[in-house]
Amino acid sequence: MTTLTNLQPAPVIDETARLLTEHYVFPEIAEQVADLLQRRLAEGAYDVDGAEELARVVTEDLQSVNDDKHLRLKYHADPVSPEQGAATLDSIRRDFDTSLGGAPRVELLDGGVALVELAPMLFPLEWAAEPLSAALTLASRAQALIVDLRNNRGGDPDTVAFVCSYLLDERTHLNTMYWRRGERSEQSWSLPHVPGARFGGSKPLYVLSSDRTFSAAEELAYDLQQLGRAVVVGEPTRGGAHPCKGWTVHPHLETTIPTGRAINPISGANWEGTGVRPDVPCAAVESLGQAHTLALARLAG
Repeated sequence: MTTLTNLQPAPVIDETARLLTEHYVFPEIAEQVADLLQRRLAEGAYDVDGAEELARVVTEDLQSVNDDKHLRLKYHADPVSPEQGAATLDSIRRDFDTSLGGAPRVELLDGGVALVELAPMLFPLEWAAEPLSAALTLASRAQALIVDLRNNRGGDPDTVAFVCSYLLDERTHLNTMYWRRGERSEQSWSLPHVPGARFGGSKPLYVLSSDRTFSAAEELAYDLQQLGRAVVVGEPTRGGAHPCKGWTVHPHLETTIPTGRAINPISGANWEGTGVRPDVPCAAVESLGQAHTLALARLAG
């Protein structure tokens, strides 16, 4: 463990406060949180035993003003590169290599219902396009489809649009990101063409959710729900709608800060704080059985 003999909290807090003020999508909240961090530093709240404990305490304070779960000080056991986002990218690559590219389970259930699990995240599209295309093309011949996001912690918005493209018939406006820098916006649309075959926009589609489903995985569920394309089955999700970036502020610590916010073109809102509310609420452990039952009933009808 990194101890206070080689970890001084003041430089970590000073740099985190500076990054907040410069990059956080809500400038007024950034000032409040930065002031809180400096006040807590002066009080000695961060004189703790090691980087891992400092990350826990600071994260609690970062999220205390507006409960933004993307605002974090993340601990990394192995030293990480000072390059922006390098800590997260190294960890993501390891997960990609051990999860069949983010589609660890493709299965045909009874009655012609396919199950595709997307976990542990929606990886960067330049990595994930090939394995996701293979999984979704394989499932395209099913009569109904269940997409399991219960263990998905988020990822790349471009990958959200890629997956949606297999589940719709035509190019569709999915989401708009509003960025702090320059007050610019960026629309997300499904693709007009996909590699492989589409499941399409008319056959029954169910999305499984849990209280672990987060960030870009929530966007996938929310976008399909708002379009009336999918029935969400399971638990309310964690409620993180703000895309973020990471900065290394110590060899074992990374500050993640949202730099934008998502606005759905149908609801005019997002899932921040509230999570995606399931259409069929049930315990996550029961959601696969529930969705399969619903799919079979729909097909029989």
